[in-house]
Amino acid sequence: MVGTPKSMVLLLGSCVAAIASVGSVFELSSGDPELGSLTTSVILALSIPLSIFLFFAAVKDAQMNQE
Repeated sequence: MVGTPKSMVLLLGSCVAAIASVGSVFELSSGDPELGSLTTSVILALSIPLSIFLFFAAVKDAQMNQE
């Protein structure tokens, strides 16, 4: 199954957000985040739901455009 360009962009965004959340966890667990604790915590708090939302949006778009 090949996705539509829209679903591939959504999936790419989901991957980037997931990578940002994992990176934020590692930065916060190191004890001294480069961007500061507040900024890193905000990135973590926004990237987790964003990655989940974009993933499900990509799956829904791919399912709606199946042949």
